[in-house]
Amino acid sequence: MNFLLTRQASHPVDRMLPMPKLFAYGLQHVLAMYSGAVAVPIIVAQALHLTPEQLIHLINADLFTCGIATILQTVGFWKVGSRIPMIQGVTFASVTPMIMIGQEHGITAIYGAIIAAGLFTFLIAPYFSRLIKLFPPVVTGTIIMMIGITLLPVAVRWVGGGNPSSPDFASPMNLFLAAFTLAIVVAIYRCGKGFVSNVSVLIGLICGTILSMILGVANFDEVGRADWIGIITPFSFGLPTFNVGSIISMIIVMLVVMVETTGDCIAIGEIVKRPVGRGRLARCLRADGLSTLIGGIFNSFPYTAFAQNVGLIAVTRVKSRFVVAASGVILILLGLFPKMAAVVACIPNAVLGGAGIAMFGMVIASGVRALAKVKFDGNYNLMLVAVSIGMSMIPLTVPNFFQHFPDVVKVICQSGITLGSLTAVVLNILFNGFKPEEDKTQADQA
Repeated sequence: MNFLLTRQASHPVDRMLPMPKLFAYGLQHVLAMYSGAVAVPIIVAQALHLTPEQLIHLINADLFTCGIATILQTVGFWKVGSRIPMIQGVTFASVTPMIMIGQEHGITAIYGAIIAAGLFTFLIAPYFSRLIKLFPPVVTGTIIMMIGITLLPVAVRWVGGGNPSSPDFASPMNLFLAAFTLAIVVAIYRCGKGFVSNVSVLIGLICGTILSMILGVANFDEVGRADWIGIITPFSFGLPTFNVGSIISMIIVMLVVMVETTGDCIAIGEIVKRPVGRGRLARCLRADGLSTLIGGIFNSFPYTAFAQNVGLIAVTRVKSRFVVAASGVILILLGLFPKMAAVVACIPNAVLGGAGIAMFGMVIASGVRALAKVKFDGNYNLMLVAVSIGMSMIPLTVPNFFQHFPDVVKVICQSGITLGSLTAVVLNILFNGFKPEEDKTQADQA
């Protein structure tokens, strides 16, 4: 017990909060990432023409495995888990390869490839983590800014209602709900004290949803139709099949994911003031690999850090990893009790967008703060930041910009964060050379 209290006092990341606060803060994280978490199973199910029952199973399995992955990352065991407040979700980089594999070899080949790629990631993590020396402060600060910039279009689409092709996209009603939610978040953040200020996003989402119910925008019909209990069973689509080409394509996806995870992990470490060295990064990547392997077993997907939640940590200033672990518990419950998940799904996109503007904008502000500590005189760092951010804008501005490139290149370049991060790393080597840094603490060893 004394050891635990000492750990709690030593750093805010290790501080255990009272249960009501854990639930409230954890719920904020879940609400912030829910839409992104369920988007991948919906896209994959539509592309593979799965039945509504199979889609429901995919969503439940995804939420359930998201929870397990988040707990592995935040609480950890042995040499698995970064033990920082990093929530896990499905990587969008895997969507196109999974659809291609499913259409050519069937859905069981998708899960065979995910299992193999997860095992590969787990085993290669300690070697990949040696690349930590390629992420000095100028690269880290640039990546934090790029995370926020590339996420802002997501918030803008939410503000408009979610679907730009919809006739009511950016309607006065959607804009009003988004503005109302954002105003509540800012007002609570400015005028609230302590706990109340820290749950400004949660209060904004609740108030926005209540207003949307009064105005007849929110529809809770799906709650009545949802089942009370959902059973998550391994290999429900059949035993996995292992196709060499499919496995190679998924391994390439995971290599890209590892680059992005490295940037996210270092960015979160910067925000919560817990330096990420080689050992902690190796544990983080191992958790990604193990979570992906578990995802393949439970008919889910590859997992990585969810950048959407980085902004929430910056807004709330709550750094405890146990808050995000509580989010993992909530996600598991949402997967096991579909009716609860249906309630969360009824929050209008416009309401989420209002909160998203604040959260994702805060990530950009955190990047600016990180870069403020970097020297720009007498070196080439300004050009590094400029070109890296510019490259990250390419897939953001024109999503199909790399459509004529080989599939391997498209997997790498279709993510603005990945493309910008790789650009920053390459330019840092070109301008500043290799400047290895030792791990910050003995406890950070793999």
